[in-house]
Amino acid sequence: MNRYFRYLLLAIFIIAVLLIVFLQFNSNRSINKLIQGNETVLGDLAIKTNLQRLQTNIITLESKLRGAIISGSVVDSEHLYEEINSVNESLKKLDILGNDKSIRPLLGDLNRQVNSKVAYNRAVLDTFRIRGKTQAEKMINTQLGKKLTDSIRTVCNQIDALHQLTVIALIHEADANGQRARILGSIIAVIAVIVSLFTFAYVTYELRRQQQLIARLNISEKKAKEAAAIKENFLANMSHEIRTPLNAILGFTNLLQTKAIDGQTKEFAQTIQRSGESLMAIVNDVLDLSKIEAGMMRIETTPFSIRALVHSVATMFKPKADEKQLRLCATVSEDVPDILEGDATRLTQILVNLIGNAIKFTSSGNIDIQITNKGITGNRLSAGITVKDTGIGIAKEQLGKIFERFQQAEASVTRRYGGTGLGLSIVYELVQLQHGRIQVESAPGAGTTFEIVIPYTIAANAPAKNNMTPQIPFEPPPDGIKILVVEDNEINQNLIRHLFTNRGLSFDISSNGKEAIDRLQQHSYNIILMDIQMPEMDGYTAVQVIRQTLKLDTPVIAMTAHAMPGEREKCLSYGMNEYISKPIKEEQLLQLMAQFTGNRNITRTVQPNLTGQHNNVFRYIDLQYMKEISQGDHEYEKTVTAQFLEMVAAHLKDIQQCWQKGDIATLKRTAHNMKTSVSIMGLTEQLLPWLDAMEHEQLTESSFQRYYTSVKEICRNASEEAREFYNTLI
Repeated sequence: MNRYFRYLLLAIFIIAVLLIVFLQFNSNRSINKLIQGNETVLGDLAIKTNLQRLQTNIITLESKLRGAIISGSVVDSEHLYEEINSVNESLKKLDILGNDKSIRPLLGDLNRQVNSKVAYNRAVLDTFRIRGKTQAEKMINTQLGKKLTDSIRTVCNQIDALHQLTVIALIHEADANGQRARILGSIIAVIAVIVSLFTFAYVTYELRRQQQLIARLNISEKKAKEAAAIKENFLANMSHEIRTPLNAILGFTNLLQTKAIDGQTKEFAQTIQRSGESLMAIVNDVLDLSKIEAGMMRIETTPFSIRALVHSVATMFKPKADEKQLRLCATVSEDVPDILEGDATRLTQILVNLIGNAIKFTSSGNIDIQITNKGITGNRLSAGITVKDTGIGIAKEQLGKIFERFQQAEASVTRRYGGTGLGLSIVYELVQLQHGRIQVESAPGAGTTFEIVIPYTIAANAPAKNNMTPQIPFEPPPDGIKILVVEDNEINQNLIRHLFTNRGLSFDISSNGKEAIDRLQQHSYNIILMDIQMPEMDGYTAVQVIRQTLKLDTPVIAMTAHAMPGEREKCLSYGMNEYISKPIKEEQLLQLMAQFTGNRNITRTVQPNLTGQHNNVFRYIDLQYMKEISQGDHEYEKTVTAQFLEMVAAHLKDIQQCWQKGDIATLKRTAHNMKTSVSIMGLTEQLLPWLDAMEHEQLTESSFQRYYTSVKEICRNASEEAREFYNTLI
């Protein structure tokens, strides 16, 4: 319908234009006729004047001649001949009347009469000059001259009368043309007004419709952003809810394999571990692909150490390479500046996918990672990233589709090695997002080489190279390990202190990154547990100092309160080796520590809880997590319960004061820290949505009051139950 309406509008517009052109043409023609008629009338007026002048000249000539004869004076012949010439000129000007058929006979008669009159006057003049006055008077007295004059006057009057009729006709025609031009002009004006009004109405309608479309688009865009935010939160929750139990499964499986179990049970445990690792890889790929498709994969530019990043990734894959007896070597060319500006998180994802594939498809030989300088233009470095393996290789005809989603080189590869076929697609998308390029060279049985070039900005005052050894060292740590814990939350400090003391582990605790740096300058540690958000110096800054300034390759495990999208990759990009979500699971933490220290004694069994299975009798708090950690230690339970009561009240007060002062940054930081404080009482699930909202959303007065009231009400009820529980411990 809308299409036909547009065609109708176009037809109306064309017809209106053609009508205006037609009317304008006719109007112009009428005006031209009017102008021509006016010019003709003016010419006719000139003819009337010439007729009168002709008669006047004839009378003047006759009067002068007669006067000269009667007086008998000498005739001025030259003057009389001038008068005769004037008569002839006046007569010649009347020749234009020959175009009028009705006047043409009279004009001929007039010419004859005038010529006769001129000839008569010449004869009288000649008679006067030759024969004298008397004879000349006789000729005058014959009245022939008078008769000729009267005849001329009669013919002129007849000509004037006929010409007057022509003039009247011309005037009537001019009036008609003028009237027609006025009517056509009025019609054109009316049509122009109608078309203008119609055009104005249509343009107004279109503008209003456009405004409505823009408003609807704004609403749609707002809904799309809200949907994207919901999806992002969903992906964050998915990453937390899926990865956490998977990590627990993998951790318990590793613990199970350290036990003295029979061969079949060990085989079962290994199968569970392989399946869990495969499921974890699939979950990671699907979540990453979902973020790319949703447009939530953002490219952020921050300074990072390329050598620390490569070292961290290589360290993460070293145990897997060792399991398959593969030589894993990572090098960074000396001419590559160490501190670059770009998205280190996405570079980490690229390396993780490519190295993971290389290990999966290589049964023996080497895996080489090289970072090279492909050229520097100004402050821009083209970083060459090469991942080369000696694996099964890819047939030439299959190379064109390996970057497509859900595609692998051959179906047999999927059946033998598993996987979703998303890894290389994700790599390709990430390279494109960073304005880079990727190519692959491979042949069956000859291994595969991926070559990537990504542009990065060289950080200001960045050294040309780093003093760290380009070859990544992998020396096994000694049996006796020492741990540095960097954590500002007192409840978490007590939790880790309790866990490590029960296991006889040697450790130091620092409350922020600055204290940790001071300790690292004085002591050596085998592993570092690093909280992310801390006062004075956060975990990201601290690990950069550790890698870039202290030049230490000590494994660092990040501890974060909530796994947002890309959290793991971000931690790795800053130089950390792995991360663990809070609330901390003992088995998962010990498994990671065993992995990065090489000391399997960390995961040895401790005395089990003798208090029996915990039965929760409270409505708000859940003591199961505390009981698992305490292992029946009532003194520990008493301490952390008291800290919970004190810190929750302080957090609520700080959040309210920050909102009143407009200190949003501190408010968000306090909301984040509160997640750790409430986890010991099992309140994470109840409070996480509200605390996450206060930490990540743009708060308004109404939204803040809604979130804060919900948190305060839950904490009030939980605190009452915590006091009740505390009283049972006294």
